[in-house]
Amino acid sequence: MNLLSIVWDWNPTFIMLGNLDIRWYGLMWAIAILVAERILAYAYKREGLPSRTIESAFLWIVLGTFIGARVGHCLFYEPEVYLAEPWRIITGIRDGGMASHGATIGIILGVWGFTRRNHLPFIWGMDRIAIVAPLSGAVIRFGNLFNSEIVGYPTDVAWGFKFVRHDAYRAWVEYNGDVPAEIIENISARHPAQLYEALCYIAIFAIVMYLYFRKDMGRRRPGVLISIALIGIFTLRFFIEFLKERQVDFEEGMSLDMGQLLSIPFIIVGVAILIYALRRPEVKDLGAVVSHANKMYDKEDKKNGKRSK
Repeated sequence: MNLLSIVWDWNPTFIMLGNLDIRWYGLMWAIAILVAERILAYAYKREGLPSRTIESAFLWIVLGTFIGARVGHCLFYEPEVYLAEPWRIITGIRDGGMASHGATIGIILGVWGFTRRNHLPFIWGMDRIAIVAPLSGAVIRFGNLFNSEIVGYPTDVAWGFKFVRHDAYRAWVEYNGDVPAEIIENISARHPAQLYEALCYIAIFAIVMYLYFRKDMGRRRPGVLISIALIGIFTLRFFIEFLKERQVDFEEGMSLDMGQLLSIPFIIVGVAILIYALRRPEVKDLGAVVSHANKMYDKEDKKNGKRSK
């Protein structure tokens, strides 16, 4: 038994408002979205785009993220439940279930809609979302930690976590979160897989931020930022999955779990984009993309102005 392990019995509810409980997981999602919006707003303004661009991006990408994350979980991890009763995709959202791979697909579709609407190249939008995606993923993994979910396998490492709510849920409910020490002593410490992922994503965020703000890769080498984000996030996710407890029953006995299988295509796409981006010559006219978008905005404004007369 590892006496240095960390006892984790965090209450997943942040605050109660009458009968409505606001959870830490939901709060982390809100923080992730707000921080991402602020960083992108700064980046867009820095490049010379008007505020309408970030407003459009916020609408398209946030909707894509939520819809993709929810539908992805339902189809990837519990298809037998949600295909039989598809309305539960919406009505059962309070029961939990958001998939990062589904969120990624939703983000891609959201970026496609946003860039198409705002006269911007798709790869331009993907490179900018690559700036904030790793940080958002890290914040949401902290939400998983507060929920005591996506835990790792038992371990003897000094930083192992005893997830009381996960491994002694009945006692946690019976004692209203104040589980007796003798019960906690018999709980095995586990790998804090959520923290592993969060720290790795923060490192990727730092790399992409450096490449964007210091090396101007977002304009000089279209595709490099998103390729690094895809390769980094999903390669690390692939290997960390080996330390995670299986999420659903059908994964038992599989050599690779669903999270790993879904990560492979994103890694391959990331490598392909990186090769393509590095083989192309550097962009010389760094302001061409934004200049074109602003010209199109001006045309739209003039056209709408004529209609209103």
